[in-house]
Amino acid sequence: MNKRISPVGTPRIGVMQFPGSNCDADCVDALSRHFKIEVEVVWHQTAELPSLDAVIIPGGFSFGDYLRSGALAAHSPIMNDVKRFAERGGAVLGICNGFQILVETGLLPGVLLKNNSRTFICKKTALINHNKKILKMPIAHGEGRYWIDEEGLLRLEGDGLVAFRYSDDYGATGHAQNPNGSVANIAGVFSQNKKVLGLMPHPERATDKIMGGSDDGLVVLEEFIRRI
Repeated sequence: MNKRISPVGTPRIGVMQFPGSNCDADCVDALSRHFKIEVEVVWHQTAELPSLDAVIIPGGFSFGDYLRSGALAAHSPIMNDVKRFAERGGAVLGICNGFQILVETGLLPGVLLKNNSRTFICKKTALINHNKKILKMPIAHGEGRYWIDEEGLLRLEGDGLVAFRYSDDYGATGHAQNPNGSVANIAGVFSQNKKVLGLMPHPERATDKIMGGSDDGLVVLEEFIRRI
């Protein structure tokens, strides 16, 4: 795959790292191998971000998911600067635990609750994105049930901020296609300016067909890079 170029040249991307992060290395590998981007890993106790064009908050179990998934990480020193970065229009991607952290900081609306099954779910699932494209990526979470009140849901729908929904292979989004009970089958949402994206599925784990049978995660990562 050819090197992707953003409006600022080859983008400078930082991957946050918390105690319990376990997908940071996968993000670094996907970006370096498929997009030829050198990624800077940023420890959570750092007070300020380095000079970056985008931030990725990876999946895992930050602080062991004690209290509530993402709640403790949202108060790590680095998150103050991540919030400032986002408020200035910086691009931020939160994956799984990263999505949980983004809603805890208020950078994305809604909350992520325990799955309806009250069990940890780890499997590949189909999704339909905001461009009506069907993608297949893995999910691995115990608190992935997205919820927002009726007014908030109407605003998300009306402003086109639902990024992904759980679906079947043909794009149907009914109860049978909803693995965790998320409202309206929502698997990912954008911020109002669409520069911040959070999703529960793992695009960084779906970049090589030889590993899991899908490279649809590259679609997600490439679109994120293009939004920088």
